[in-house]
Amino acid sequence: MQFSFKEIFTAFMVLFAVIDIIGNIPIIIDLRKKIGHIQSGKASIIAGVILILFLFLGKSILNLVGIDVNSFAVAGAFILFFIALEMILGITLYKEEEHNAMSATVFPLAFPLIAGPGSLTTLLSLRAEFSIENIIVAVLLNVIIIFVVLKTSTKIERIIGQNGINIIRKVFGVILLAIAVKLFAHNIKALFALN
Repeated sequence: MQFSFKEIFTAFMVLFAVIDIIGNIPIIIDLRKKIGHIQSGKASIIAGVILILFLFLGKSILNLVGIDVNSFAVAGAFILFFIALEMILGITLYKEEEHNAMSATVFPLAFPLIAGPGSLTTLLSLRAEFSIENIIVAVLLNVIIIFVVLKTSTKIERIIGQNGINIIRKVFGVILLAIAVKLFAHNIKALFALN
């Protein structure tokens, strides 16, 4: 086991930026208004299980389809790039479909809001660079933060305010953009080295 604080911190920051739980507070509050109650613990655990399962099974699924991790990481870098653009420019590049409020704790909250395509792609991209135990610690730390944010979302919105949430989104958007560029550069080199 090779625990590295630097790797844990980087993986944590990347996942935190992609999951964007702070930026999702308005959506969480909206869901809470629609259904009255969100099971914070259940949503956090389900999201954590999905993320860790994908961390272990994602590579096998890719092998089944015949895609290597570097190619997936390059694709992931593009997704992160577009998520970052959405966060920085305040635009929406893809349309969310309408959700049934009955099962809001699992869908859309745990999946795809928390454990969505962005975070799943990120996990495999991180796996190409970091040791698995550091990524697991980063996932668990994010799950704890997700739980705290879900539990206290109304208070957080009152304290930070809409402007505060927007500023946090933009700051994390810039961080994410830089990470996407680094991920792309690292994996595209690895791809050319393979050919």
